Amino acid sequence: MELSVNVDHIATLRETRKTQEPDPVVAALLAELAGAKGITIHLRKDRRHIKERDLNILRSTVKTKLNLEMGTDEKIVRIALKIKPDLCTLVPEKEEEITTEGGLNLSQKISRLREVITLLHEREIPVSLFINPDPNSVRKAHKLGVEIVELHTGIYAEVNSPLEIATQLEKLAGAAALAKKLGLGVNAGHGLNYQNVRKVCSIKEIEELSIGHSIIARACLVGIERAVKEMIELIK
Repeated sequence: MELSVNVDHIATLRETRKTQEPDPVVAALLAELAGAKGITIHLRKDRRHIKERDLNILRSTVKTKLNLEMGTDEKIVRIALKIKPDLCTLVPEKEEEITTEGGLNLSQKISRLREVITLLHEREIPVSLFINPDPNSVRKAHKLGVEIVELHTGIYAEVNSPLEIATQLEKLAGAAALAKKLGLGVNAGHGLNYQNVRKVCSIKEIEELSIGHSIIARACLVGIERAVKEMIELIK
């Protein structure tokens, strides 16, 4: 199982002062040097943190794998087609949300999703869909012809009782097993931290974890290299 570090919140800190630091490009470099196998960024329609400048430089500097999280806005899609990340992960996006609130609703706006997936595939860009960990979502993602699903771990991360945790882990494991059976790659992420990540690592079908906020928060105290290495040790 590998770790992709989301550096969005380095950019969030930068944008609180509308200045040039801290730089998510530098953070990505340090994360890779610490052992991360991928860098994830979310270029939002409102540009609240990551900017085109960041994406452009990261495309030239990331040595592992650049995963671009994105909605289906026409301008964002055009940027992705031009930049050609190593992976595009399609996620739901609301302007009023603090962070992504759940997986894609694959019963809505399917025609637009199909259109965007086709456009990305024409540029030979692999596509992942950020989905809730349920069989119906996995099957719909498979029918849409994507290569990977990223399972939303947010509900698992929010529950507290042992029974609720076990229930959510079972859902994640079931969705991961079904996705793998259908020939899909399986990633997971959202809300994972140093306390809850180990149980998710027991799901053998999951190939990659995307973790951002917890690592960046830890990095504010101990530095990004140590924060990344500590997470990698937990995943191992």
